[in-house]
Amino acid sequence: MLPFMLNGLRYLLICVLTLCVSAAMANPDRWAREWDKTDFEQHSVAYSEILSGGPSKDGIPAIDEPKFLPADLVSELGPDEPVIGLEIDGVARAYPLSILIWHEIVNDQVGSTPVTVTYCPLCNSAIVFDRRVGDKVLDFGTTGKLRNSDLVMYDRQTESWWQQFLGEAIVGEMTGTRLTTIPARLESFALFKQRYPKGEVLVPNNPGMRNYGYNPYSGYDGRSQPYGLFAGDLPDYIEPMARVVAFKLDGKPHGVALELLRKTSPLEVGDVVLTWSKGQNSALDGPVIKQGRDVGNIVVQKKTAGSLEDIVYDVTFAFVFNAFHPELKIQQE
Repeated sequence: MLPFMLNGLRYLLICVLTLCVSAAMANPDRWAREWDKTDFEQHSVAYSEILSGGPSKDGIPAIDEPKFLPADLVSELGPDEPVIGLEIDGVARAYPLSILIWHEIVNDQVGSTPVTVTYCPLCNSAIVFDRRVGDKVLDFGTTGKLRNSDLVMYDRQTESWWQQFLGEAIVGEMTGTRLTTIPARLESFALFKQRYPKGEVLVPNNPGMRNYGYNPYSGYDGRSQPYGLFAGDLPDYIEPMARVVAFKLDGKPHGVALELLRKTSPLEVGDVVLTWSKGQNSALDGPVIKQGRDVGNIVVQKKTAGSLEDIVYDVTFAFVFNAFHPELKIQQE
């Protein structure tokens, strides 16, 4: 997470990274001035694990009134640009990372389901949640905080804090509650249009608000380790910034190295089938997303009654998977 100002962005990036490495650890008493509705007595993680990412509450503004255009009318996106492709009740929508990289959260309703579409650039973690919890329909914003370099969201109804990677509330009255995840694909715009010719595509409400199409984390994809915003242990058996496909196998988290999938696609792991195909730009490579290196498209499906059904998956970095699942080894062969 970085301050999103168009001018002096590189300077601000350096400042944020420098300051956050030495930032003071969590201070709930100080946070309470800004978060007067949050119940800081309830939490499931140590406050020392939560760091400032730079921006304040809602400093990275979520999109609450998303605007869409038919896919065949969208000309700004390159064919290989990454989008989160989602279909519910016959309604298909694509959420470009070129927009999400600046907003991180979209609160939407697709068909009959209220959803929150999320993307954490520092983790490359793209996850869609059903935002219903019991009889409440939540909507989410950004806290400006990070844990394990991952976005910490908050719900505006109780101002509880939620870990994006897990979909779990870690601070506040909702602590311990988990959101339901919804299958979606991180895919190229071309593949989305091929699957859903009449699909809709998220477009900026205000095209001049951010430098859409550009990557404020230029060069992140080529680093040997994450920014100093990550304070945990790095894995010693795989490159920390190696991409990993994370999904559940028999109800438990499982990670497969993307490099393995590239070499052996399709790959069967238990009753899960993973496939890789070329043709998707990395959103975190160079300054222009449509020119990012090819990291490929991934589909993760489960064998069900003789057919294949999409399941929830995420394409993240090895250091992230290791931070949240230190007891597990990422499959590399």
